Amino acid sequence: MSSRKHPFYDVIMETPLPDNWKNLTINKYDGSTNPDEHIAAYTTQISLYTWNDVVMCRVFPTTLKGATLSWFTRLPSLCIDCFDMLVEKFGAQFATSRPHHLTSIALVNIRQEKGESLRMFMEYFGKVALGIQNLSPEVTMHHMIIALKPGPFVDSLCKKLATNLDELRQGTSKFM
Repeated sequence: MSSRKHPFYDVIMETPLPDNWKNLTINKYDGSTNPDEHIAAYTTQISLYTWNDVVMCRVFPTTLKGATLSWFTRLPSLCIDCFDMLVEKFGAQFATSRPHHLTSIALVNIRQEKGESLRMFMEYFGKVALGIQNLSPEVTMHHMIIALKPGPFVDSLCKKLATNLDELRQGTSKFM
């Protein structure tokens, strides 16, 4: 049995870290959140010191904990020769921790419930809408108006329909 506990090519492990190297102040990844966000945080932090591919490989395992560190140490020997390969394997392993990409269809079933305040509804609707990439203001406005329960605010919209999303949001603040 090999004593090797890393998947790197020898040249990576034989290259010393810079003399003035300090550990990164990044939350250790445990596999429960989006792996792409961890890679982005890691590359943002390490790029303050270096873009050296070897150093990026060497330091990356120090940002892992628990099951993610165990996964890393169980990778086959000599399977990673560059940071891009490490990112590819990491992303594939923790792909199920990525959030589902929402589309405007997610807005179809949102309805302001009886007894739900306009403020609470707007906060929830806004949170869901924010998670949808490339959502047009027109589609947002359409779904928001349809989702509102009948009441004074909807009555005011019938009298004077908002022409854009900002106008609609300003109108809601008057009724909150």
